[in-house]
Amino acid sequence: MCNAYNITTNQQAIRSFVSITHDVIGNMEPSIDVYPDRMAPVVRNNEDRRELAMVRWGMPSSSKALFDAASKRADKLRAKGKEFDFDELLKMEPDGGTPNIRNTSSQHWKRWLGVPNRCVVPLTRFAEPDPTSKVEGGRTPNAWFASTGDDPLMFFAGLWGKDWTSVRKVKDGLVTIDLFAFLTTEPNGIVAPIHQKAMPVILTTSDEVETWLTAPWEEAKSLQRPLPDHLLKIEPVVDAAALIGP
Repeated sequence: MCNAYNITTNQQAIRSFVSITHDVIGNMEPSIDVYPDRMAPVVRNNEDRRELAMVRWGMPSSSKALFDAASKRADKLRAKGKEFDFDELLKMEPDGGTPNIRNTSSQHWKRWLGVPNRCVVPLTRFAEPDPTSKVEGGRTPNAWFASTGDDPLMFFAGLWGKDWTSVRKVKDGLVTIDLFAFLTTEPNGIVAPIHQKAMPVILTTSDEVETWLTAPWEEAKSLQRPLPDHLLKIEPVVDAAALIGP
């Protein structure tokens, strides 16, 4: 899965690409490295606004995944002879979030497929773990992918959820926050040699962005497809961040 991406651009470039009615993020840093469960800029449909806002990366995990995790925790407590309330255990089960969405036919995701929960996520490059560059005994470094065009700015096709209450980190307890994630699809010929399972759904034109943000799902879902090979390249950079972690 895509475990990191970078945005090296400015708010005016994003505003020029997407018709935004409200900008609520303040001053955006000129370069942002984004990792799962971190805040990141997205352009979202929010009631009668199209706004540029900071939202946390990682949509809610499925109820089944959380139930299974809570059940394992319950089994450990039983083995220790400890009493517990399973409903409370389930409510407080930590959920770091799901960063990528592949199966849009899943009942879990259907509630967020409509126009009100669509967003686009600006990026200039994204990362996939590169097993071909793994150092023996060390972590797997990332390969970084970027646009071949003159304009490096691209957008992930994303979904967002409003005011979701969950436990993201045990130390923080229950929090209510806005969340986002972006869609994935089968990899193109550039990504597949590095990551055979999937690549993010990437939009590179204003028309594609507008379709994603406004079209009925039957039309918008056609954008869940690999980016043509000629629009993407692997960047020849040293990924020091991947070696030391976020």
